[in-house]
Amino acid sequence: MAIKMICSDIDGTLLQYGKKELEGEIFDQIRALHQKGILFCPASGRQYTSLRRLFAPVADCCAFLCENGGVLYKDEQCLAENPMPRALAEEIALDFWNRSDERGEVMLSGQNCAYLMERGLGMLDRIRFIGNQYRVITHPADVPEDIVKVSVYLYEGVGAYTERFVPRWRNANCAVAGPYWIDTTTANKGIGVQSLCRVLGFAPDEVMAFGDNYNDVSMLDLVGTPYIMDGAAAELRRRYPLHTPRPEDILRTLL
Repeated sequence: MAIKMICSDIDGTLLQYGKKELEGEIFDQIRALHQKGILFCPASGRQYTSLRRLFAPVADCCAFLCENGGVLYKDEQCLAENPMPRALAEEIALDFWNRSDERGEVMLSGQNCAYLMERGLGMLDRIRFIGNQYRVITHPADVPEDIVKVSVYLYEGVGAYTERFVPRWRNANCAVAGPYWIDTTTANKGIGVQSLCRVLGFAPDEVMAFGDNYNDVSMLDLVGTPYIMDGAAAELRRRYPLHTPRPEDILRTLL
């Protein structure tokens, strides 16, 4: 079946960790795909402001799956929002804050603003680096809007905390989202892709997707053509037979 939409994770997939800007041919590929009737969709835990800035040269050719499926945008309009139950979001945020041995900082995401409970461990620098809109708060109750995602930033890495948090908050799709992040949402990237398919009139098997981490699994399991990055965990490489070092190499074959 012909591909009608391509969804790609960003950090660790299209953009290597520590890089600020996309490089190479990806913008030319997105334009060429658009001319062939194939929509490109960045699918990320980042907020819309950060993603739109990153893809500014081709933003009009894209849909945006933000906050791990919590918020969807196209043509500068919010298509859908999937908020967490407020009490659950606040409970998770306080658990992350109190049970991370003072080595964790917490981010609560609204539709297009990050609310930060920070300890000076580096999360604020990271949020500034990726270009999120943000506000510093002292308690989850200070968030003045719906909460779509709650994350903990662990400046020494997620290794010591994965078993502490992921099983505990499995009902909120808790998953490792990178070397320093654990995310929770009541949406996920798979739900986000399903919502986009419904709004745009695509079938999931008409979608190709690229990912590198556990928060990509729901998206990769849903689509017809899932690719995992060569550098992903061995468990993920075993789960998905299609591997690639660069999404651009695969996109080139569609042009």
